[in-house]
Amino acid sequence: MKRFLTLFLVSTAFLQAQPERKPNILIIAADDLNHWVGYTGRNKQTKTPNIDRLSARGVSFSNAHATVPVCNGSRASLLSGIRPYTSGVYGNADDWRKVVPEEKTIISTFRKAGYITLGSGKLYHGGYDRKEEWDDYLKNEGKLGPEPEGSKGVGGIRFGVVEAEDSDLSDHRIVNYGIEQLGKKHDKPFFLTVGLHKPHMPWFVPKRYFDLHPLESIKLPPTKPDDLSDVPAAGVKFARPDGDHAKIVESGRWKEAVQAYLAAVSYADAEIGRLLDALEASEHKDNTIVVLLGDHGWHFGEKEHWRKFALWEEATRAPYIWVAPGVTKGGVVSTRPVDFSSFYPTLTDLAGITKPAHVEGESIRTLLADPAAEWKGHALSTWLRGNHAIRTEHWRYIRYADGTEELYDHREDPYEWTNLAKEEKHAALKNELAALLPEKNAPGLTDTDGRGAPGKGAGRGKGARKKNAGGDGED
Repeated sequence: MKRFLTLFLVSTAFLQAQPERKPNILIIAADDLNHWVGYTGRNKQTKTPNIDRLSARGVSFSNAHATVPVCNGSRASLLSGIRPYTSGVYGNADDWRKVVPEEKTIISTFRKAGYITLGSGKLYHGGYDRKEEWDDYLKNEGKLGPEPEGSKGVGGIRFGVVEAEDSDLSDHRIVNYGIEQLGKKHDKPFFLTVGLHKPHMPWFVPKRYFDLHPLESIKLPPTKPDDLSDVPAAGVKFARPDGDHAKIVESGRWKEAVQAYLAAVSYADAEIGRLLDALEASEHKDNTIVVLLGDHGWHFGEKEHWRKFALWEEATRAPYIWVAPGVTKGGVVSTRPVDFSSFYPTLTDLAGITKPAHVEGESIRTLLADPAAEWKGHALSTWLRGNHAIRTEHWRYIRYADGTEELYDHREDPYEWTNLAKEEKHAALKNELAALLPEKNAPGLTDTDGRGAPGKGAGRGKGARKKNAGGDGED
């Protein structure tokens, strides 16, 4: 009996001494997914039942913004923890690998902390991948998918119905990898990243997703005639009203383009649903932190602008959903302003990992526990050198490199139609917001316009348009 009691006490002491296993991490990134998802209410036509059910499980941020409104800059900042005005990584032609060593990325930090790192799809901007940071990565996702037999859109805005099954698109294979990993037992906690290409252009998806959004029911986003009349020349230059917008209006296919994007969002949502189903059916469901985000926003004619590449609400705002077992409560939306610099430090905080010294963002764990908690933070977005936007609970303040400004009151003007920057009564507010702007503005790594076209003055060096492996081109 004494021997049994001794063994029992030793066994109990051994178990108590074992460190608690760290939570698994599942990151779901959807390329070019703007704020047209259910929980934001920005576009009532969107149909995202699977994103909605993830939102119902955790905390969703309705005032979340990209640090950079373009794929490469956003992803480099998100995964390195380094803001663009520090790194010089602004646009799509900036090879972030030249200034961010492997040991500084979030993938490597979690790997060093004992995680197995697994991934598929688009996490870094294609063409600038560093897949050796992962223990395993899907080696061949295949082509994006088939193209339509007829019209392929208007100019650079590419869309159309494809005769295909969901499985004919690369996102299906990307999600299959995630499903496979969720179905396995793992000796270590996992850091699993799944990056969908959709709803990035081309918006070529199967007909059944177009059928969810009949053309006759499509409503255009709210716009104002001559919306750029009170915008500084620097902002008008970013908008390029004589480019995509002029072509779309002339073609008479504006509604078709909106329909196609909504269809692509619904396709991405269906793939996300397959991944969530696999998580729910797995042994990992109660010990896995899930983060879903788009990498930036997208314009559909607001401010006479299409795509991202600007500092207005439509270009910077994107979904940001967190499910953290034991921390978040289900179905809560926070209006507190945050940006994606919070991604890296929040994950290290939740996993009990020391935040690396180079990481510039702050954890939002406080908001995950109490989405309405007092919050002094703000969102900061940067587009090319010296151009920044500050987003608070109620205001957006933009200052361009030439010193010109925009100011919008989101309580009265959610679509940013009236620039208040020249009104004297807002001088003190502008000074307060301007004090939040960064003092440093690192030169860009290349001399481009940020989209990839050379010689437009984004920074320094020789620029070269780079078409990434996913077929994204300048986007």
